[in-house]
Amino acid sequence: MAPVRTAGAIATLLSIAIVSYFLCKTTQHKSPRKKKLQRRRTGLVAAIGNTPLIRINSLSDATGCEILGKAEFLNPGGSVKDRVAVKIIEEALESGALAKGGVVTEGSAGSTAISLATVAPAYGCRCHVVIPDDAALEKAQILEALGATVERVRPVSITHRDHFVNIARRRALEASELTSTTRKKSQIDANDSSQINGHSISEEKQNMQFSSECKGGFFADQFENLANFRSHYEGTGPEIWEQTGGKLDAFIAAAGTGGTVAGVSQYLKDQNSNIKCFLIDPPGSGLYNKVTRGVMYTREEAEGRRLKNPFDTITEGIGINRLTENFKMAKLDGAFRGTDMEAVEMSRYLLKNDGLFIGSSSAMNCVGAVRVAKALGPGHTIVTILCDSGMRHLSKFHNAEYLSEHGLTPSATGLEFLHS
Repeated sequence: MAPVRTAGAIATLLSIAIVSYFLCKTTQHKSPRKKKLQRRRTGLVAAIGNTPLIRINSLSDATGCEILGKAEFLNPGGSVKDRVAVKIIEEALESGALAKGGVVTEGSAGSTAISLATVAPAYGCRCHVVIPDDAALEKAQILEALGATVERVRPVSITHRDHFVNIARRRALEASELTSTTRKKSQIDANDSSQINGHSISEEKQNMQFSSECKGGFFADQFENLANFRSHYEGTGPEIWEQTGGKLDAFIAAAGTGGTVAGVSQYLKDQNSNIKCFLIDPPGSGLYNKVTRGVMYTREEAEGRRLKNPFDTITEGIGINRLTENFKMAKLDGAFRGTDMEAVEMSRYLLKNDGLFIGSSSAMNCVGAVRVAKALGPGHTIVTILCDSGMRHLSKFHNAEYLSEHGLTPSATGLEFLHS
């Protein structure tokens, strides 16, 4: 009988091996797209994300809440926008909208542009940035040092054809047209190469900022491209959930494109609908009123009181007077206002008490975190985003002379600047 038992055992082992083999093959082919992305994310790109969630001691002790900041300034490109840049480029390459050797264009006040310029070379692409000329000078200097082409333009309304975002969109089209023209030219017999469709090549409208070797253009479109939202729904949100063990009561952040607040809020709400999510909005922006009243109207927008442009504030990269496709994805329970003075004071308070050297949007987010702590009361856990450091805000937000000229010289010794 012993041989029978042995044969049975062998048959059982063979069955297990066969089943395991097919299960393994099924698992390997379950998500080829995800596997493809994982293979690609090596080197610099692999270092993006998984940033620490740190306790902001001074604010936590002062409010009786656990106030935690997602230290996005520790990403390789120095800001939360690294996540967005990677997601936008990867999705564009996968869809064929962008090719290796192509140029990524974007209209940006700074951080997204810097992130795109940082990661684009890792994908064999170049970066062309159109930036408002009132943005901090060091941002343009960083971009140029990273090898990006920088085009500085005057700030105008988004409805104007020469708004920096609209110019960036045109530049992508011009790069693609140049690629198409170059391809047609190479197909024409050498004897007829001086003519294309009856026009001299020299007469073709070409943007000389693009090399003839350019493989087309792609407009990143961070405001409307939902890859922005997905980068936070798939990355930042899950990280916060895991780092807190799901034990958080509220999340708050400001919005520029709206991708961060939308992606994180929707992910957290999907995990636990009781988590409260809020917006903190700077001067000149209409999002506070949209969230709280359903209309995008502010006193600053009344005739005779409109700022010279909606972003004429010390905070850069946040605040907007239109609804983006990304912001529409946000799941918010309310909104708070913040002022330039509060942001400046908060940055100095955190530097003095916590050693945190942060930028203007990070400071505004921390103003918001204290607002939420006061609204909810002691004993709650509140998370916000530390978008970038103060290193790219030296000429304005961290410039004593500039602040003095605009009546924003900090003088507080504690948190007394947060009156409400």
